[in-house]
Amino acid sequence: HGRVVSSQAAFDTFNPASAVKLATALAALETLGAAHRFNTGVWTDGALDRDSGTVNGNLYISGMDPSFHYEHAMMVARQLNLLGIREVAGDLVVSPGFTMNFDSSTRRSAEQMYATLDSTLRTTQAVRAWTYERSVLKDQASLQVNPSVAVLGEVVVAPVAPGAKLLITQRSSKLVDILKVLLCYSNNFMAQRLGDNLGGTESVRQRLVKRLGVSPADLRLASLSGLGVNRVTPQVMIKILRSLRTELKKNGLSLSDIMPVAGIDPGTMEDRFTGLAWKGSVIAKTGTLVRTDGGVSSLVGELRSANGEVLLIVIMNQRGSVSRFRENQDYFVMLIQNSRGGPKAFNYKPIPLAMQLLDTESTVAGSEEYEPEKSPN
Repeated sequence: HGRVVSSQAAFDTFNPASAVKLATALAALETLGAAHRFNTGVWTDGALDRDSGTVNGNLYISGMDPSFHYEHAMMVARQLNLLGIREVAGDLVVSPGFTMNFDSSTRRSAEQMYATLDSTLRTTQAVRAWTYERSVLKDQASLQVNPSVAVLGEVVVAPVAPGAKLLITQRSSKLVDILKVLLCYSNNFMAQRLGDNLGGTESVRQRLVKRLGVSPADLRLASLSGLGVNRVTPQVMIKILRSLRTELKKNGLSLSDIMPVAGIDPGTMEDRFTGLAWKGSVIAKTGTLVRTDGGVSSLVGELRSANGEVLLIVIMNQRGSVSRFRENQDYFVMLIQNSRGGPKAFNYKPIPLAMQLLDTESTVAGSEEYEPEKSPN
C-alpha cells in the first residue's frame, strides 16, 4: 500500500501525451460526479399551428454534450414529431458551444443537426447510427417511424432567444460511460470538450495542482487531450492515478469502469498484453506523440499478478522510437508480473463500447411524466 517497488527519474518532468486525459477525467469526476449527464435543450420562440404541424418561429438548440451524435439528433426529431411538430417556419439557431459528431466547429455541427432533423436531407450514416441504437435498445416503435422535422429558414449560430420556451431536454449517458469511450479510443475531441465544460485547460490545471498538493512546475498543461507540450513528473502522475481510484471507489467503481482493459477492450490497448495468460491483467492509458519531444510514449495504469498484488505503474519515455518504447513497456510490465508469480486477470465483464453511449434520456418539458429509455444491463 503505497510502497514503491521500482522507481527511476520519478521527479523529472516528461511529456505524458494522451495520459493527460487521466487528469482531465479526474477533474471531471470530482467536479461533475460519475453520474452526471450533459443536457441538450430544444427550444422555440414560436407557436405551433396544430393543423399543419408548423412552428411559426425559430427552433433553438443549446448544450455542450461531448458525446452528442447523429442518433441523438434523430431522437430530437422523433420527440418533436410526438409533440406534433413536423416543420419549423423560422431558422435553426444553435448556441455557441454546441458540437455534434466530434466536430469542434459549432457551425458545421449546426449544419449537420439541420440535415439530420430532416429525413429528406439526412445522410445514410445518420440513419445507420439511429437504426443500430434503436435495434440494440429494442425500441420497435421508433424503428417503425421515420422521424423528420424540416426547418425552412437558415442555420444560425447564436444564443437561445430570451423569450424561448423549452420543448425537450435530451440527456447524455452518464459521465463514467462517456469517460470509458473517451479513454479507450483516446478521443482528443471529447477530452477537450470535457475540459471546456470544466472551464478550460488552465482552470483544470490550477484545480489539480491544489487538489493534489503538488508544485505547479510539476504539472504544466498545454491541452487536456495530451496534444502539444505538456509536462508532468511520474510522481505527480501516480498521484493522479491514485486520486482517480479513490474518486471511483466512492461510487463503487474501479479503474476498469473508465479505462481500457488490455487485450479485451477495443481501442488503444486492444493489441497489447493479448497472450492468453496476460489478457485482462493490465488496465492502462497509453500516450503517443510521434513527433513532439522526439517521440513520446507513456503507459499509466495498474497491473495484477498471481500473488494477488495490484501495482500502479507510470512509464514515460521520450526522444526515441515509439514502437520500441512500447515493446520495452510491455516487457517491463510482464517482468514485474513474472517476478510475482505471473499475471492474473482483473475481474472484468466487458460491455460493448457502443452500448456505453446508449443510456440516454429525453424529457418533454412541462410534463414530469416520461419514460426514460431502458439502460443496457
